[in-house]
Amino acid sequence: MAPALPADPDGVRRPWRLGPRGRRVLDVAIVVVLLLPAPIYAIDEDLASVPLVVAQVVPLLWRRTRPAAVLAAVALATAAQVPVNDLPLHSQLAVPIAVFSAARFGSARVGLVALVLGEVGAAVAALDWTSDVAGTLVDEAVTSFFLTLSGIVVTAWALGTLGRTRAAYVDSLVERADRIRRDAEQRVALAAADERARIAREMHDVVAHGLSVIVVQADGARYAAARDPEVAVETLARIGATGREALGDMRQLLGLLRAEDGTGRSPLPGLGDLPALCEESAAHADLVGLDRPVPPAAALTAYRVVQEALTNVRKHAGPGARAHVSVVVDDGAVEVEVVDDGRGAAAGEPDDGHGHGLVGMRERLDVHGGDLVTGPRPGGGFGVSATIPL
Repeated sequence: MAPALPADPDGVRRPWRLGPRGRRVLDVAIVVVLLLPAPIYAIDEDLASVPLVVAQVVPLLWRRTRPAAVLAAVALATAAQVPVNDLPLHSQLAVPIAVFSAARFGSARVGLVALVLGEVGAAVAALDWTSDVAGTLVDEAVTSFFLTLSGIVVTAWALGTLGRTRAAYVDSLVERADRIRRDAEQRVALAAADERARIAREMHDVVAHGLSVIVVQADGARYAAARDPEVAVETLARIGATGREALGDMRQLLGLLRAEDGTGRSPLPGLGDLPALCEESAAHADLVGLDRPVPPAAALTAYRVVQEALTNVRKHAGPGARAHVSVVVDDGAVEVEVVDDGRGAAAGEPDDGHGHGLVGMRERLDVHGGDLVTGPRPGGGFGVSATIPL
């Protein structure tokens, strides 16, 4: 099993890469390892090779940030070795490293220049290192050395090029994933804003109805107070109850934005409309306690949850799927459950055409401080369960 990719604070999985400190430690380690044998040349009284080793190796410290300059410095230091020393130095490992770095961290043009310089260097090194004591060349040795060195150069260039193209590809995938994530977050926010505007319009009617009742009853109580104080007292009690209910709905409305489009004056559905809704969707209904008094806002929320769940059944459960609706009203809450025998997990999360069909349900339940549980059922199908406190 492949290891999980590390996640950013925003939860996005990204490819593992060395951090700035890790990259610096690796580059310093390469330079230190290549410099360790340098004192051996001084011990062997080959003092001229010591500065060559340093000049070939030290530029590798900047191979990531300045690959072209490092390639030029290593190439010049290697070329300076030809008139000084006819034998290879261990520090010439810096050449394939510089070629790799130019192809990996530079542009494609810099990588091609590195390949050409590496091939030229392989040819020069093969000629310089294979001359015999008399100064003549052995063709077989020259060819063998050149092919070996050329193979090392080509391999380093190919690995660097592959690393550069892969990094560019991965970066493009990460950028695309970030763009998709931002787009999805924006669509969720827009869907939530639309649903909040819809809730605000509907609850506006709920609160407006309560306030209208208060105004009418208050006018009646004012006229009745002089003739029949008992009627006035009863009316004032009803005004208080209606006002508390309207105030509760208004508190739930706080924080929601009201859209300006639409009048929102059409009759609002409630629990009494659930039988017709279930019949329209050919869903089996088990409705208990619909005749109990329920605040209009909570009744409207229960209706909308059932409506959205049945819409998702039609859209995603597949042909022939049947839904079962259960609504139970008791003294403390309205319990809503809508399940189907459709495709379940194969259908994924229901959506409303924008990929966020459950956003509206969650928004409505959050207004009331309720709970929403959705997901595939163990026995097949999909389930929506909501609790609306009263």
